[in-house]
Amino acid sequence: MPSPVKINGAERVDQVNHITFAGGMLERAAHLRTDQPTIDALWRGDDARCVAFWRNKPLLDLQEPEKPSLVLLPTDHPLIAGRRGAAMFLGLAQEAPVFAVDLSDLAVENSEMADAAGFLDFSTQSHAEFPQGSGFAELRGVMTRLTPLEAELAATGRALSAWHQSHGFCANCGAQSHQAAMGWQRDCPSCGANHYPRTDPVVIVLALSGNRVLVGRSPGWPEGMYSLLAGFVEPGEPLEAAAKREVFEEAGVRLGPVRMLYSQPWPFPASLMVACIAEAESEEITVDPAEIEDARWVSREEMVEVMGKRHPEIMPARRGAIARSLIEDWLADRIV
Repeated sequence: MPSPVKINGAERVDQVNHITFAGGMLERAAHLRTDQPTIDALWRGDDARCVAFWRNKPLLDLQEPEKPSLVLLPTDHPLIAGRRGAAMFLGLAQEAPVFAVDLSDLAVENSEMADAAGFLDFSTQSHAEFPQGSGFAELRGVMTRLTPLEAELAATGRALSAWHQSHGFCANCGAQSHQAAMGWQRDCPSCGANHYPRTDPVVIVLALSGNRVLVGRSPGWPEGMYSLLAGFVEPGEPLEAAAKREVFEEAGVRLGPVRMLYSQPWPFPASLMVACIAEAESEEITVDPAEIEDARWVSREEMVEVMGKRHPEIMPARRGAIARSLIEDWLADRIV
């Protein structure tokens, strides 16, 4: 088990070790993004590697299902070499340059299965030009089985790729924009506006009442799936106020003082989950059906059953999600 560290006076496991996508091992080297001669040299280097995406799904080595790994292709690969102009520079991984390329225009096997995917896309897509046993797979399905560095590379590349796909036109004048700064910017040739990747802050709240925690579920979630209450931060709103507002809007429960614990990038498509904790000042639940389907207080003893998959009605939060980490820290008394 990772050694505990202090945060806000509480002892808990180091977030680098137990929060998915928060490894922080990638040297982003932002100063190189507009240095085209250096970027060109890095792209041509023998150690340069590229993460490939198809419809936001990274290319993975799936030969061992329980131990998938991120496929890092050389930049001179036949399907990569001609895409230098659209490549995104992720940074330096153990001093080696890593890029990302969107291959959504590529004809792949099983493409129709992705279109029919439900809550979580379990389908994989392959191409003969890529290593045997590899395929494009949904990141949420494998995120906890990648190394911290692989997970960070996949998350960063996915977030950038999804942003470019949905922000192809200038928000100022409507003209088609083009990629700049190695994927970290889009420029409008018509009005000169510059656009940057967005990150949407989301508060997720460990709302407590003595020995109980508040959980809820949204319509359309798999049967038995519950999680901590969460919501987007609104413009001009402090994080603490957002946490109180979201819990009251969704469940009618009022919270006392709120404090932040840790955060998690969540590239589905571009969120930053901010974990909060607060003690409830009221207990009666009034669900807003426009927000959630159900909410309930769950005791510590019940939650132990939930996490052990022994509860008759509730399934544990998904591995890799920050809700899971918060609940595990609470059960292990790593938060005080």
